Amino acid sequence: MVSAPVPNRTASLTGIRALAALLVVATHAAYTTGHYTPDYWGLMASRMEIGVPIFFALSGYLLFRPWVKSAATGGPEPSLRRYAWHRFRRIMPAYVVVVLAAYVVYHFRTDVQPNPGHHWVGLLRNLTMTQIYTDNYMYSYLHQGLTQMWSLAVEVGFYILLPAIAYLLLVLLCRREWRPYRLLGGIFALMLVSPAWIVFFHSVDWLPDSARLWPPTYLIWFLGGMTLTVLAQMGERAYGFLAIPLAVLCFLIVSTPIAGEPTTSPKELYEALFKTIFYTIIAVLLLAPLALGNRGWYATLMGSRPMVWVGEISYEIFLVHLILMEIAMVEIMHQPVYSGSGIELFFWTMVLTIPVSWLLHRLTRVRDEPPATAAPAARPASA
Repeated sequence: MVSAPVPNRTASLTGIRALAALLVVATHAAYTTGHYTPDYWGLMASRMEIGVPIFFALSGYLLFRPWVKSAATGGPEPSLRRYAWHRFRRIMPAYVVVVLAAYVVYHFRTDVQPNPGHHWVGLLRNLTMTQIYTDNYMYSYLHQGLTQMWSLAVEVGFYILLPAIAYLLLVLLCRREWRPYRLLGGIFALMLVSPAWIVFFHSVDWLPDSARLWPPTYLIWFLGGMTLTVLAQMGERAYGFLAIPLAVLCFLIVSTPIAGEPTTSPKELYEALFKTIFYTIIAVLLLAPLALGNRGWYATLMGSRPMVWVGEISYEIFLVHLILMEIAMVEIMHQPVYSGSGIELFFWTMVLTIPVSWLLHRLTRVRDEPPATAAPAARPASA
């Protein structure tokens, strides 16, 4: 029997970006139409925010690879200047365009409820991705059309911390030698930072509400992806037929009241801990078959041409979808906020978002990096 060709790993990892972006748009459509209800379906709709942990875990996996490869092969360490420049040119051009566009559009809106995020200080905060660091209430510098950018501010925080984390793990802990089990132990130890921070936040009353949005809360999601980087270098494998059902089961569990109300940051300590841990498990399970070289149906699906195409513009979808979602709600559906069909709003948002995201990607993409290619279609088995 002739086996089917191996799905392209780069393509499948691009494809899972599409899944993450679609989940983010879907959960925001559910919220905007008032479907964040306390019943099971409302909780499930809110838990589609799992797209954010997927993005974070994928960043941890991809960005930690050069350091792990250097340690495993004895090659040169990654250049910090090159690393910083690549992160800047990947994130900032499209981001700056969208932030400035949002401030222009909302400046002429008459139905906007002003907050500090809409003023000049808010513009500076958003451009520098410091909008989540405030001693005021949680949403003080989150612009109405840019509220999702809190997660990008967290991701930038991880970009800044990663070289220090790599130095701690690979130089101080592993002594510049390839010691994968010691490295994994160090990563697991760092994972305790997130639950410890959550406990600390819920134990004191002098931290601002915005502290629950700071990078320590979500560090565990990035570290989950970094764990997969080490396992991949060790030659470990994960299989979709096991990982995906487990991820779905965990999603069904976390969609119960055990993880709190349909909100980004649960009020109770145990709810926040359950949610953070389950989201870590789900994100790692969804990423593992792709990161560890599985050849099955899941990798083929994620590496398919439609998923890769959407995945290539997933960042731009993330940036623009909230602005266009409000336009779809008001100008197309003619519905007030917290009413209407979430599915319909998702559809019209994607109709508006796809072409805008494609254009933004074309205008701001990095020209010297070739796009991912879709996995080749599987050939039928022959004798």
